[in-house]
Amino acid sequence: MQYLWAFLIGGAICTIGQLLLSLTRLTPPRILVLFVTLGVLFGGLGLYEPLVRFAGAGATVPLTGFGYTLARGTIEAVKTDGILGAFTGGLKATAGGVAAAVLFGYLGALLGKPKTKY
Repeated sequence: MQYLWAFLIGGAICTIGQLLLSLTRLTPPRILVLFVTLGVLFGGLGLYEPLVRFAGAGATVPLTGFGYTLARGTIEAVKTDGILGAFTGGLKATAGGVAAAVLFGYLGALLGKPKTKY
């Protein structure tokens, strides 16, 4: 059942993104910023945590999950490090994911064959 809920919740989040692309004049970068900002907002207000517990990866893998992780890391770091944690917490919490994205992007660039688009 967990896999089904993860698929449905993650699919719903991605469907919202696709609807925003198809039905509005929002560009992909603006939607990216919107989703990350909503994840930070809902994470900071404690509204995203129940969704993460319910849907697991279906809620943490989309861009809203990245924003949620930034907020959660910042909140935890402020509790332990004070005001300095407001600047370092989000970076510490997301460092692994960002490093993996950079590494796999680099490997993809090394192993892939670029093609000119016309």
